[in-house]
Amino acid sequence: MPDTLHHILHVEDDPAIRRIVALALGRVGGFEVRSAESGAEALHMLSQALPQLLLLDVMMPDMDGPMLLSQLRARDDTATLPVMFMTAKGSDDERAHLRQLGAVAVLEKPFDPMTLAAVVRQHWAAQT
Repeated sequence: MPDTLHHILHVEDDPAIRRIVALALGRVGGFEVRSAESGAEALHMLSQALPQLLLLDVMMPDMDGPMLLSQLRARDDTATLPVMFMTAKGSDDERAHLRQLGAVAVLEKPFDPMTLAAVVRQHWAAQT
């Protein structure tokens, strides 16, 4: 796994949050960020190019973040792809459950757009 994080795929059903995360990670953080509005769209995008990190919303219609992670772990090309979750729930039980599923970090919503990139980098560095 490369030490420096450059490419992130963010999966979020809320268009406003997608825009804020794209600005926070792209313009403020300097990452190359692609966005998907659903798990199905993310799977399609992953068949074209793999990011270094997936940043997944937990609660989405049709396919939530944990269901998407399960599908990713079943594929050879994405089985070990690092995943961070973003959630509005943020309880200790929820965090523990998401980490048990294989998340390298669980970030809380609402988040500070000015520090989001630094938080992502910190968690990335801790798991590499």
